[in-house]
Amino acid sequence: MKYNVLLLGSGGREHALAWGIAKSSKLDKLFIAPGNPGTAKSGENVALDISDFDKVWEFIQRHDIHLTVVGPEQPLVDGLADFLEEKCHAVFGPKQQAAMLEGSKEFAKDFMKRHDIPTAAYKVFSQNEFDKAAEYIIEKNKYPVVLKADGLAGGKGVLIPESEQETLKAFEELKDGSLSGAASRLVVEEFMEGEEVSVFAICDGDSFKVIGNAQDHKRIGEGDTGLNTGGMGAYSPAPIGAKELLESVEEEIIKPTIDGMKAEGNPYQGILYVGLMITSDGPKVVEYNCRFGDPECQVIIPAMKSDLLDVIISCTEGRLSETSIELDNQYRCTVVLASGGYPQGYEKGKEITGLENIDAGMVFHAGTKTDGNKLLTNGGRVLNVVGEGQSLQSAILDAYNQVHKIGFENMYYRNDIGAKGLKRLA
Repeated sequence: MKYNVLLLGSGGREHALAWGIAKSSKLDKLFIAPGNPGTAKSGENVALDISDFDKVWEFIQRHDIHLTVVGPEQPLVDGLADFLEEKCHAVFGPKQQAAMLEGSKEFAKDFMKRHDIPTAAYKVFSQNEFDKAAEYIIEKNKYPVVLKADGLAGGKGVLIPESEQETLKAFEELKDGSLSGAASRLVVEEFMEGEEVSVFAICDGDSFKVIGNAQDHKRIGEGDTGLNTGGMGAYSPAPIGAKELLESVEEEIIKPTIDGMKAEGNPYQGILYVGLMITSDGPKVVEYNCRFGDPECQVIIPAMKSDLLDVIISCTEGRLSETSIELDNQYRCTVVLASGGYPQGYEKGKEITGLENIDAGMVFHAGTKTDGNKLLTNGGRVLNVVGEGQSLQSAILDAYNQVHKIGFENMYYRNDIGAKGLKRLA
């Protein structure tokens, strides 16, 4: 059978997914809603408001869609998978209650506590208790401390004050700033020392398979300084993710998560992103995401030698355990090209040049648009440039060789993506 597929989303993650799905022998037609100029090369972009579930369903019926793949987290947290499954339509992505692993930091922390999954110690405060929360932190006088807005905040809902002054400033942002909407409740966590790594598992509600690991670079500045962003680059596999460590992560973290969700009546089907801190006491969960990370997806999907669409279908049909997944042994590095000023104010509409000079690697579009024959910037994170090689060093060099061929006004990127991995390999 050939499948008509609807992929929801418009960023670099969705371009990577579209690129992977388009290679499938099982694909008939791929639609991407709303997509971007990059996804248009893998399928047909459609102007569709993915927050309007009825409009999504109308499109599915009109175009005889067999499977919907949900890229971003918001529609999942809003219950799109439930809505479509009630209509007997196959959808790749967790239902609303399972997606709360990302949708609510408090839910995730309480779930981990119930199932003995290692994570940082925490305390939860409601928005009308923020003065009490600030007093609690200042009295403890143990810095840095981690403040997490309970709800979705586009990857920017974490603040890490290192002093009383920074704590008071952080609470101003949480009460009246851009995070106030996501911070109806606040999780205060102990700061974990260590190195981060993200592990990705594909799940069918009953079983799971790890399909890769990566290290993201969240801070805007080199040396992991400055404001948090949606991600400035990533590389895979991360040298810190040694085989023995990953085996313990599967046994002590991922399996209890999948088993726990099933036992609580919320089987998890889709991609489970587990953000980990490798501490002196072993790996601990920093966060869960209910979808692929962005830009981690851009280095994970190209490593899959198996038919991506076939693997996704096996998840929606509950037969993942019968499906083999083969990955290659290449290293990959992606560098995010961002608009100057990101993650705060930035200008759009800058002409992008040089993509015609890319002779190796891959470039996934994140925030772009077309104007006639011109390609313009249309977001904070604009392009994801991916390099690959037999070693991490060669993958990094390949990525930056391609980066140097691309240009737009006020283009910004970090020059140290993968540096921590090289240091660990030295």
